[in-house]
Amino acid sequence: MSTPRGLGFGAAVIANLYTEVTDEQAHEALSAAWQRGIRYYDTAPHYGLGLSERRLGAALREHPREEYTLSTKVGRRLEPQTDGGDDLANGFAVPATHRRVWDFTADGIRRTLDASLERLGLDRVDIVYLHDPDDHAEQAFREGYPALEKLRSEGVVGAIGAGMNQAEMLTRFVRDTDVDVVLCAGRYTLLDQSALTELLPAAVERGVSVVIGGAFNSGLLADPKPGATYNYAEAPGELLDKALRMKEIALRHGITLRAAALAFCAAHPAVTSVLVGARSADEVHDCADQFATPVPAAFWQELRDTGLLVTEEPT
Repeated sequence: MSTPRGLGFGAAVIANLYTEVTDEQAHEALSAAWQRGIRYYDTAPHYGLGLSERRLGAALREHPREEYTLSTKVGRRLEPQTDGGDDLANGFAVPATHRRVWDFTADGIRRTLDASLERLGLDRVDIVYLHDPDDHAEQAFREGYPALEKLRSEGVVGAIGAGMNQAEMLTRFVRDTDVDVVLCAGRYTLLDQSALTELLPAAVERGVSVVIGGAFNSGLLADPKPGATYNYAEAPGELLDKALRMKEIALRHGITLRAAALAFCAAHPAVTSVLVGARSADEVHDCADQFATPVPAAFWQELRDTGLLVTEEPT
């Protein structure tokens, strides 16, 4: 399996996250990602009730299978329903054609993966993550993880892991199981370095790859302004002020806060890939440009001198 490297594409936003994205816009975004050299793509059944997988699969089928790395997730099984309505309560502007069922059983994981492959129109994925097992730890470790181990041993998937918005349980996966990779969203950013306490050192020690999602903390670090979101809710005033101060320093050093946010995530030796979500070709090009922008050492030093960054980790 090819290990995720560099900038990756997080395919939640092209599944109508919060607002609608047309098929054409999604395809243009994915085409731009390929054009800019992005070769790691992450999706999940949860994203738009399968819409993300369908759109991503349609775009990737245009390219040689051996040239990209693809991950999806298990733990939320989709069951058809006819109640009508939409899925905005779960963050996606799509019809509520299915309902999500938490299922970390061995049977549930195989069924979920089979359904994902059907939506993707592919015969394999490279990585499968247990998706947000926060409230299902016992079943995830007792049944879900061994099921993934079996899939890996059978050659059905190349690598296995877990993807979460917290660092603590991911650390347990790194220390207590034989996962290849973990996806940590929002816990190693310019505003939240909680993954630094245990997860990232454990990953280095065990040789486990770490993929970072949520580099912009769901929006605040991309464009700090009143009303900006942090962890999918309106940003608290003190964090908005901190992000605005970081932005001022970045501009003074001739870069954007977006470039600094991506560079910070990518610099740690445990991190192999940083995921970004983009709903248009323009956003993809901007993310790629920012990721390629060198961030001067003087910028990091000023963040530390002003107390805006307290870690001495590699930048």
